[in-house]
Amino acid sequence: MIYLDSAATTFRKPQTVRVAVQRAMQTMSSPGRGGYESARAAEELLFRTRTLAAELFGVPDAEHVVFTSSATHGLNIAIKSVVPVGGRVVVSPWEHNAVTRPLHALGAEVAVAAAPLFDDDSCVRAFSKEIRRGADAVVCTAASNVFGYVMPLQEIAAVCRRMRVPLVVDAAQSAGAEALDMTALGAAFVAMPGHKGLYGPQGTGLLLCGADAKPLLEGGTGSASLSQEMPDFLPDRLEAGTHNVPGVAGLEAGLRYVRGMTPERIARYERRLIRRASESLRRMDGVTVYASDDPARQLGVLSFTVAGRESEDLARALARRGVAVRAGLHCAPLAHQSAGTAEGGTVRLSVSAFTTEAEIDGFLNALRGILAK
Repeated sequence: MIYLDSAATTFRKPQTVRVAVQRAMQTMSSPGRGGYESARAAEELLFRTRTLAAELFGVPDAEHVVFTSSATHGLNIAIKSVVPVGGRVVVSPWEHNAVTRPLHALGAEVAVAAAPLFDDDSCVRAFSKEIRRGADAVVCTAASNVFGYVMPLQEIAAVCRRMRVPLVVDAAQSAGAEALDMTALGAAFVAMPGHKGLYGPQGTGLLLCGADAKPLLEGGTGSASLSQEMPDFLPDRLEAGTHNVPGVAGLEAGLRYVRGMTPERIARYERRLIRRASESLRRMDGVTVYASDDPARQLGVLSFTVAGRESEDLARALARRGVAVRAGLHCAPLAHQSAGTAEGGTVRLSVSAFTTEAEIDGFLNALRGILAK
């Protein structure tokens, strides 16, 4: 199989991730629930992983790195911590349902900082304009899961700092492939999944906390057990219940892989693959490619459409030829409305550090064969 759906999950992981998950299942129990060897081993794992993530993402205090089950889980905590019911929130035009649905549930007034795709200057001006109109919070993806557009996050964060508006960052598509410094951004929260660019297992994620957070769940933490309220300190305040210890073990191994490779090196490689694909796609009749002229503005995600062909049909045809891509709206209808692709969506290919040039060429040959018919 030619796997080009890494924006959904990086199917191919480092061998160290698989080994770490299996070892944790054999040697670790519940952290914070006992003084015996397997419990202590789990506690040490959590400490190491928090510390590693804090170093990688510029978090001053490792205790402000919270384990979640997904980026969606983390975004729900973040949004419900800073957005009041009915509040006004400024978002980018490229947000995922993991952002827009929690805002809808809160009855928030959602102001979209409308700007053309891959246009940084217009994007920053639109955010500045909407924030000046009043905002309880800003929620912004670091990179679009549909088009790979790398947002001008530093400039948007600077506007938020000037206006004293809390910023929530959805780093689902950028974590691991784009440098991120929590301290420099001054963000209230940054949420990310473990199973995409961090090469960990599904069911893992991280929430980086730079502001006070409200628990989304209440329950046991192994600390402050006499109180019927959740602990008032991190990370315990946000980590009710038993940790996914095997998942965290795999996540630690994935983080170590990313640190060794470096996000910058991974991004350069992924951009080269996307450029290879986009240049060939643009030479095909009837194909519209959504790619930036500046490779630095796009990560390893590329969308395209074919005139007269349904995106879902193309994806099924590619699957029959052994190529895995995603088609449709990609859980991001706002992004498609903003780009004018909402009617049929797009075909999306997305790469990882394990994708090869030969696989890109195999996909292109498969698509040529389909279009020739």
